[in-house]
Amino acid sequence: MTTQLSKLILLFISLVTTVTIPPFYQNVVAADLMIHNARIRATPPNAAVAAGYLTIQNMGSNTDRLIGISAPFAMKSEVHEMTMSGDVVQMRKINGGLNIPPNESLTLKPGDRHIMFTKLKEQLKHGEQRSVSLVFERHGEIVVSFKVEDIGRQPQHSESNDSQVEHPDH
Repeated sequence: MTTQLSKLILLFISLVTTVTIPPFYQNVVAADLMIHNARIRATPPNAAVAAGYLTIQNMGSNTDRLIGISAPFAMKSEVHEMTMSGDVVQMRKINGGLNIPPNESLTLKPGDRHIMFTKLKEQLKHGEQRSVSLVFERHGEIVVSFKVEDIGRQPQHSESNDSQVEHPDH
């Protein structure tokens, strides 16, 4: 299948899913990138941090790299990853950005790599839409609307009473 045909098929799929999924889930297509399923966990009042998730598809023929994130509702935004050390879950900032190879996807999800919004300026409430700027090495800045969701349970890394969470940055 040619690259042009692949791009047309993915563009068609993105247009169809934009129409058929709830309006809060915005698919953003910018040149060769498609960003979808962007969401943030709702927070209680005065929370200091929130987690964000999304999927980025690279439909192009060149690798791109997510190199920065900013949000007006947080003083700091960065990508973190979780690892296990014995029975302790550790989170750390990922330095240097994240590659998105050609014709592949990068998914930031609970219990794995995710966006960490820190020093929140305000509560994030279920049903809201929040703008987040993603900065890419090749495609520059892309502003994406994230849906704030009340998942109804604690994030995956907090479910077990047997594990401790170590998150030294905040």
